[in-house]
Amino acid sequence: MNQVTEQAVLDQLKHIVDPDLRKDIVTLGFVKDLTIDGGDVSFRIVLTTPACPVKEAFETEARQLVGALDGVRSVRVVMDAEVPKGRGISGNMALPNVKNIIAVSSGKGGVGKSTVAVNLAVSLALDGAKVGLMDADVYGPNVPLMLGLADQQPSAFNGQITPLEAHGVRMISMAVLAPADKPMILRGPMLHGIVRQFLTDVNWGKLDYLIVDMPPGTGDVQLSLAQLVPVQGAVLVTTPQTVSIADVRRALKMFETVAVPTLGVIENMSYFVPPDMPEKRYHIFGEGGGSRLAAEYNVPFLGEVPLGLEVRESGDAGVPVVIAEPDSPQAKAFRKVAEEVARQVSIEAMKPELQIVSRAG
Repeated sequence: MNQVTEQAVLDQLKHIVDPDLRKDIVTLGFVKDLTIDGGDVSFRIVLTTPACPVKEAFETEARQLVGALDGVRSVRVVMDAEVPKGRGISGNMALPNVKNIIAVSSGKGGVGKSTVAVNLAVSLALDGAKVGLMDADVYGPNVPLMLGLADQQPSAFNGQITPLEAHGVRMISMAVLAPADKPMILRGPMLHGIVRQFLTDVNWGKLDYLIVDMPPGTGDVQLSLAQLVPVQGAVLVTTPQTVSIADVRRALKMFETVAVPTLGVIENMSYFVPPDMPEKRYHIFGEGGGSRLAAEYNVPFLGEVPLGLEVRESGDAGVPVVIAEPDSPQAKAFRKVAEEVARQVSIEAMKPELQIVSRAG
């Protein structure tokens, strides 16, 4: 029996190519803790997102490739995930333990942006990530209601606010710091101060993703966030109709102006399927606007979420639809969208390393 070598195992694993990063898993540094004990081979494959859609395929292919080597008796593969740090995070003193900051934004209100932000955050947590949700929509802070936290108040420890938590997501919002009926009458400098407080005075702990629910439009909060911390990217929420698309187009250009990449476009309320006629699909707000916008600006289309009573009912009840109705079309759509967002975050975060790998190659 031939002796199995580390190089032979790695050469086999080089045949596995990440479809998004377009490099093999050995070159990308995904193969860890390789050990060989006679004919028994074990190693970890560490992917960039817990929700990686090719995880099972990678595991099967790795077993087959290494198992085909002469002298191999058994192959033990452990699939793992470690979300990479986004751009500029290493030097970010405000949030040193937060790997990626994602802004969820829209050009106008009424498109379900907060609902998308909540279900996106909870979906990422369900996939195994450490997630925070910062409700920066200070004029209409509805996130606590959607998470069932409207009647709770955060505590303080060592001079910092401890965020509330629900469904695996840590959350802060003006709605839990001020009376429910108090209007938010705020000018630009005050908004900047609130954003800074939410970033620096909240003990977020270690997070893979901090989702920021932005207010509608292209105003002070968006600019403050971009100035205070390195934002990994923006997720833009729209409905299909022309009026919504026109406003989201402005939001996309605004993020481009402040050097925040657009991770992609989510089309919410894409269509309605009557519960008693599941074979029918009604495009109440038009059809295909989100995908056309993404194609126009060459950014990813992250998916479409259908309109349904389940989303409204679960939001009002304080239990996001991905928890309350996990088998509903809306929940499945949100889970898929979350996978796409995680993929785009990983691609954006890995770009500097890919450039190094390309130069070395």
